[in-house]
Amino acid sequence: MGSPPFRWTSSALVPSLVVALLLSACAHQDPTKPLAASSTRPAPADAYQFANRLTWGANLAAFDQAEAKGLPGYLAQQLRPGPATLPPAVQQQIAAMTISQQPLVQLATDMEKRQKDVNATFANDDDKKAAQQAYQQEMNRLGREAATRHLLRALYSPNQVQEQMTWFWLNHFNVHLYKANLRALVGDYEDSAIRPHALGKFRDLLGAVAHHPAMLRYLDNEQNAAGSINENYARELMELHTLGVGSGYSQQDVQEMARILTGVGYSFNPDAPKLRKELQADYVRNGLFEFNPNRHDYGPKTLLGQPIHSRGLAEMDEALDRLARHPATAHFISRKLAQYWLSDNPPPALVERMAQSFLHSDGDIAVTLNTLLSSPEFAQGAGQKFKDPMHYVVSAVRLAYDDKPILNVGPMLNWLNRMGEPLYGHQTPDGYALDTGAWASPGQMATRFEIAKAIGSGNAGLFKTDGPQPLEKPAFPQLANALYYRAVAQTLGVNTQQALAQATSPQEWNSFLLSSPELMHR
Repeated sequence: MGSPPFRWTSSALVPSLVVALLLSACAHQDPTKPLAASSTRPAPADAYQFANRLTWGANLAAFDQAEAKGLPGYLAQQLRPGPATLPPAVQQQIAAMTISQQPLVQLATDMEKRQKDVNATFANDDDKKAAQQAYQQEMNRLGREAATRHLLRALYSPNQVQEQMTWFWLNHFNVHLYKANLRALVGDYEDSAIRPHALGKFRDLLGAVAHHPAMLRYLDNEQNAAGSINENYARELMELHTLGVGSGYSQQDVQEMARILTGVGYSFNPDAPKLRKELQADYVRNGLFEFNPNRHDYGPKTLLGQPIHSRGLAEMDEALDRLARHPATAHFISRKLAQYWLSDNPPPALVERMAQSFLHSDGDIAVTLNTLLSSPEFAQGAGQKFKDPMHYVVSAVRLAYDDKPILNVGPMLNWLNRMGEPLYGHQTPDGYALDTGAWASPGQMATRFEIAKAIGSGNAGLFKTDGPQPLEKPAFPQLANALYYRAVAQTLGVNTQQALAQATSPQEWNSFLLSSPELMHR
């Protein structure tokens, strides 16, 4: 006799049973039939699943667009998006942020000065401690603003592929916000270095990252100077950002890349350094970014078997050109994209086609993604990719509240912290893991059930603000809605349908749906 059907009751809140039930969500889901490849109106289930995979999680608006435009049309719109229009209440939240109102140079310089004043002004230990605590609280607030803005855009921007790719590249070019003053820098790092290039040319993205003080400070390149080489950024630039491990570069190449990067850094001093006359023309300053020729190694260099012909900062540009256009980079980036979007172990033939698209388009990210997202392998791969914490949290809130603006992302930030994937929170340069094994432990699954219960019951605190509280508590979300009956229900397995049928209240029904195996995958 077979095993009993997958079943939830109120007793499922017992932790050990919750874990046992939810671990079934980690099981590989059978792919659905291929999604429609024509511009004809797709079946509702196909439109829902396609939208669910291209977005941070399907909601009614995304489903309607995918159904109306057809899958190829919806994909084309997502890959070449126009300006994003956010709900007014969301845009107002973002516009009120310090990181939206103050330019990076002003903000970072003010915070740098404030830290120095703390160390220089207060002789009394208690006063100094209080001032240092106030400084750290302000830095934490700036980091929280950046994370809040990121989540609001993930929830409400219509340009969902761009939003996913912004997260992807932030993870690829990872920096840790609690190093030095990065809490004052990460908002601009995302907004000026990552987001504008998330679907553009990889070389432009690579260059924007290399010029941003967040990356240069995180990987210590301000310490890299002729006669005092620091290889940190050079090593990660080749190992994690471009070529990848095992691609044929040597330790000598890392050392040469580090020499190329000498003098590349940032400065909070508005005045240029004193330079010898013959070096003055090589000095570069753009915002906080600074190339200081006094610190640069002007000796001859060879990278990947070829000489570097340029001089000064142009050496970095020549090196980045070489790295960005290398076949190893095309394969490394393509496989990582396929792992993020499709499966932990993407088909090698698909990765090869993506790499060729990358090379032939001079590293056009949207072209490379189109090869992936319009492929037969992707069409047949629905349900193969297990959601990491960011995908789970954002998709659950999008499904629950559609385009209704939440007032407080604090619970979402806390959930991400609990599950080990806070924004800008990975300490090492490799970023968060993209495979199922990193996120499917029993503890993780139990936490997801708690999140599903909080959202499903309306008790998550997403509409709680710091000001006076409304007398009327926001109602719990209505997940048994038009989207559910038109599309979501068609994608659920028998066990999940049986569990939903046994729910004893609408809130419990919501919790069961949000913690079902199908909603753990995309």
